[in-house]
Amino acid sequence: MFISIDQIRESLKYLNNVNSLWGIIFLKFKQLQLPVGNTIEISLHLEIKDFLESYYKPCKESEFYYRCSHVLRRQRRWMKLNKYVKFIIEDFSKNLFIEALIQKIDEDSWGWKDNYIEILKSCLCNNHNQVIPIFHLAVWIYREKEWSSETTSEDIIEHFKNDFLLNEEEINQLFDISIPENININQIFQDQVVSWEELKTVIGKPPDILPEEGALTYLEIQGVGSAKKLCFEPAERLSLITGDNGFGKTFLLECAWWALTGQWANLPAYPTQTASEDEPVITFEISGDSESDTESISYDWQLQRWNEIKNRSTIPGLLIYARVDGSFAVWDTAKQYLSSSSRIRNIEKKPLPFVFTKDELWNGQKDENGNTFINGLLQDWIQWQSRPDKYPFDTLEKVLERLSPPEEGDLGILKPGEPVRLPYDAREIPTIEHPYGTVPIIHASAGVQRIITMAYLIVWAYEEHKIQSKLIRIEPQKRMVILVDELEAHLHPQWQRAILPALLDVRDDLASDLQVQIMVATHSPLVMASVEPRFDQRVDKLFSLELVKSDLLGNEVQIEELPFIRQGVVDSWLMSDVFKLRHARSLEAEKAIEAAKVLQLSDNPNSEDVARVSNDLARYLSEDDRFWPRWVYFAEQHGVHL
Repeated sequence: MFISIDQIRESLKYLNNVNSLWGIIFLKFKQLQLPVGNTIEISLHLEIKDFLESYYKPCKESEFYYRCSHVLRRQRRWMKLNKYVKFIIEDFSKNLFIEALIQKIDEDSWGWKDNYIEILKSCLCNNHNQVIPIFHLAVWIYREKEWSSETTSEDIIEHFKNDFLLNEEEINQLFDISIPENININQIFQDQVVSWEELKTVIGKPPDILPEEGALTYLEIQGVGSAKKLCFEPAERLSLITGDNGFGKTFLLECAWWALTGQWANLPAYPTQTASEDEPVITFEISGDSESDTESISYDWQLQRWNEIKNRSTIPGLLIYARVDGSFAVWDTAKQYLSSSSRIRNIEKKPLPFVFTKDELWNGQKDENGNTFINGLLQDWIQWQSRPDKYPFDTLEKVLERLSPPEEGDLGILKPGEPVRLPYDAREIPTIEHPYGTVPIIHASAGVQRIITMAYLIVWAYEEHKIQSKLIRIEPQKRMVILVDELEAHLHPQWQRAILPALLDVRDDLASDLQVQIMVATHSPLVMASVEPRFDQRVDKLFSLELVKSDLLGNEVQIEELPFIRQGVVDSWLMSDVFKLRHARSLEAEKAIEAAKVLQLSDNPNSEDVARVSNDLARYLSEDDRFWPRWVYFAEQHGVHL
């Protein structure tokens, strides 16, 4: 058996109030059998190093060591070895603890004074520690030790006493040897040794270990935007976000982007609440294969900006955001590592851009020094198409085909044609073959251009990520997050009915083991209908932003998760709880029908009113409208024949 992760988590709470000198210096001196009344020669620096290496380096791949004891608010939990040793020795030299020893800090021989226990006890009283919780300290020291199945908590304490040669007076005066209340053997032990993957969920990761990749699992926005407080828990795969104009669909995606990247794609969200009880805070959680801490970022009123997100334990996978204004944003973790490492080395270099206008995406972007951030669709398309192996052009073709409108539609599959030259343009221009002819993509419709841009960006971003990952010697990410605002923009109804299922399947064209999280804001009932065969409540969610009346605050916007109910036909989606239309007709037809219903419910409708409403119905309803049978019978009963 091995100490359990639950017990380690619990014991660390108690150790945080214990000065690290007890868990390092004191235990090392006891191991060395430091004599009482005289001295022995030891190298304090080397001995502390040895002890830290044995017990305070939980991540073997890291150069950093963990501090589990007495970490103040502004101090760091992780330190490199030399800095950690220096910190311990400096703390030791200033602490009353040193008065219990025969020697000075700059000499090489050490021993206990005759009254060392009395002095050490006074140290505990001065630091308000009272006594050291021996069981919890043993849990940390023995976190990798294997125990027999008969081991009890008392056995752990006894083993600790023997290992560190603690005498009875030390135990009685300096340590708490009691067993924690309500503890049981099932809580203390587990079958396997606690792995680093488990332990990092409790203590976090050292700075030199790359953050784990993950997806957004929680977003809470308080005192910002149109809502007092929004709590958004995206689905593992697909999150559909609906709501009326101005209720915050775009705002929600912008905040999701910021939570994932730490950067705003456009203007920062500005707080609207100023009362102290409504201080603006954005809270989020990015979760990967293991648990991730929830982070809350506040607004700095003096600097008029959001505080920075630091020391992430989890970062997003490759992130693509199709914004409603036609621009696209891309976040590549591999490129951001490269950019941040340049700043760490004090190389003067601006952060890599991540928001590209349509012109930059098509024609490329360079900085003032001529460094190319992106070649652009027009250049990359031609280069990829001219390569002998057609890579990654073959992937682009697959993605284009997948995102194309249905084959039965007039437009057909988006199939690349041969490049052409145009007057007054020295470049070769990519083309798309339509049923009516080959069209240069710069002359394609707005809808076709948006989908072409999205297809190119997905392929380009993933290919660039693989290249950059190889350059910095890390494995490519296995997660991708795609945000799309108004997915239906510029698309024909036939295309609206096909685009979202296609987007769900794009991962199959990139990598079989790629996990994709998609968040889509939409006003389209056709988009909703298109996903009916694919919606899986285990990994997908439907959200609606609603205006809710509040007695205290008036009206406020809230986000509500709705059950996904298959409506069958698009008309039913329009009149569902998602879009809330009373009728799937024109506004005039709706008013005419509502007037007819009022008349039908009245006690004594006269023939003139019936005739007037009948004329309105005839003007606004189609001849085969399903409302006619019930109205014709009613009208004839009141003397109006249609």
